[in-house]
Amino acid sequence: MNNRDSPNHRQAVALRYEPKQDHAPKLVARGSGFLADKILDLARQYDIPIRQDKNLLQVLSRLDLNAEIPSEVYKAVAEILVFIYRLSNRQPGK
Repeated sequence: MNNRDSPNHRQAVALRYEPKQDHAPKLVARGSGFLADKILDLARQYDIPIRQDKNLLQVLSRLDLNAEIPSEVYKAVAEILVFIYRLSNRQPGK
């Protein structure tokens, strides 16, 4: 087992974005190992789409909880939101 496959190396973050309430998406959870597994399990349980992006994860995992994402990653997060809206046939803000 290499370092990337070890249980302590797994990482996950979760974002929340309420267009009528938030100026930008916010980090609402982050963790590694068991906590990362729990974040992913909850996402699956509630049918929340999961996206893997190692570079974005590195940036987001450094944020404080409830912090808005930095403007440098707006484009990457916007692409993910479009993907999610298309999956759920939702319109932003509804």
